[in-house]
Amino acid sequence: MAAEAHGMDLLPVIGLLGAAIIAAPLFKRLGLGSVLGYLAGGVVIGPFGARLLDDPALILNVAELGVVMFLFIIGLEMRPSRLWGLRREIFGLGVAQVGLCAVCLTAIGVFTGFPLAPSFVAGAGFVLTSTAIVMQLLEERGELPTPKGQRIVSILLLEDMAIVPLLALVAFLAPIVPGTPAANEGINWLAIGIGVATIAGLVLAGRYLLNPLFGMIASAGAREVMTAAALLVVLGSAYVMQLGGLSMAMGAFLAGVLLSESTFRHQLEADVEPFRGILLGLFFLAVGMSLDLGVIADNWRTILFYVVAYMVAKALVIYAVARLFSASHWEALERSIFMAQGGEFAFVLYTAALSVGIITLEQSAILTSIIIISMVLTPLLIALLSFVEKSIPPSLEGARRPENLKGSVLIIGFGRVGQIVSQLLLDRGHDISIIDTDVEMINTAREFDFEVYYGDGKRLDILHAAGAERTKAIVVCVDKPEDATRIVELVKAEFPSVPVLARAADRRHALDLLKAGADFHIRETFESAMVLGRRALETLGAELHQIDEIADGVRERDSQRFQLEISGGLYAGRPMFSGKRSRQEVSPDP
Repeated sequence: MAAEAHGMDLLPVIGLLGAAIIAAPLFKRLGLGSVLGYLAGGVVIGPFGARLLDDPALILNVAELGVVMFLFIIGLEMRPSRLWGLRREIFGLGVAQVGLCAVCLTAIGVFTGFPLAPSFVAGAGFVLTSTAIVMQLLEERGELPTPKGQRIVSILLLEDMAIVPLLALVAFLAPIVPGTPAANEGINWLAIGIGVATIAGLVLAGRYLLNPLFGMIASAGAREVMTAAALLVVLGSAYVMQLGGLSMAMGAFLAGVLLSESTFRHQLEADVEPFRGILLGLFFLAVGMSLDLGVIADNWRTILFYVVAYMVAKALVIYAVARLFSASHWEALERSIFMAQGGEFAFVLYTAALSVGIITLEQSAILTSIIIISMVLTPLLIALLSFVEKSIPPSLEGARRPENLKGSVLIIGFGRVGQIVSQLLLDRGHDISIIDTDVEMINTAREFDFEVYYGDGKRLDILHAAGAERTKAIVVCVDKPEDATRIVELVKAEFPSVPVLARAADRRHALDLLKAGADFHIRETFESAMVLGRRALETLGAELHQIDEIADGVRERDSQRFQLEISGGLYAGRPMFSGKRSRQEVSPDP
């Protein structure tokens, strides 16, 4: 009664918030991504579910601001220096993949009886891979910073930029598509001229007005005004573009690019990000609410056909382009599966095409369903790929096995530690032999003129081929502690006179290495922590002799505890900070 008296119904708002905070974390925990969670939540509370909201179009109009802010943040990332550094991957690999995929997917629509313009919009939308899903999957697999991960990120970057010209192309296509409102009037050259003038005006304003504006606001010291100014720039540029007959998203993107080299860039991104996250989640909820389950039930054969056709065709093109740009078979296969789905920006493109009459409401519902189903399938395909990857031996394409190597030092493992060790030895003039089992790393090392051979240090025949019995020292730098221990045991059993120096992950691993016969071990985290601690004491004003005394005391206590653990004394097997001990009794366990 109180809600009615004040003219406000809070139930739809509560429904939106509840769907977001329940569905998004749940789907993310299941490995399907928060985007799918929002979409599923929208279906549940929408007109085809619990009917908490009957007008998704109203919410969609507001939620589109999330896409506007998303494109502004993407624009902020488009610094000219970054684009130049990734120019080959973005404008070579990315353009080739996007262009060929768009042609092939458009051809599928035309060959199945649809006109060219709707076929192009449908195919181009599916070309735009889900950035949210792919980035999450790369991060979960630890492949984001790797060379192959960076190549995928570069392609995603190109696809994110492609939405802007695609939205512009939809506006230009509308007048030449029969049956659309714009077709009856023909090409409106005045409107095109206004659009071009609007872009030019926005570029000039951004170039000469934005930085002085933010400089003046920053000097005033009003934090909340800076946030308001950031929102004003995003929404104002979007509104100006809308007045010019173009996409609001394009205006926000241009504003972001113009501010990408600004000294206020990071502050702007921090100010806009919370609004972007909430409104973009609201956008996906609205898209889910717009999903017509009746249309899906009536057209399930069509939807299933195009899901399979689009995903297979896109995967084949991605694989071919990857191989053309010298990727290995396995990297090309992984990339084709990672990027075979449609993405979030397809919803934006389809909404724009629907608004100008290029596609019908039913076609939009079918295309949205195709995108969503492909997004759902992607994590499942990646899980299948991981299972297959574990069941087959690694590809040795481009890698050589060791054969009668004659280096004076054998390095086993060429990750972060092995690379640094090798530099010290090479600077001293030593001949080194290097073996590793990571084919991707081996190929990357070759690009920097390092000859790394494929070989498993846990195998005796590989050690013989690598010349272990002739070396003056063997340095074990592999990542996995159990592998390092096994290698040390094998080396000391077969080549007892060869000194073995090993990398230890922590104290317990150091004990295992000592028992295995290692001549020297180093706990990587302990030494880095000691250096960091010394610098912290120096920063806080301690004298050099005081720092040395404290560091020597810590080392002495650590050594005593280590000796007690070797002999099975008081501290053996006890947890780190159990019980109440003084600071002098507590010793780090890195």
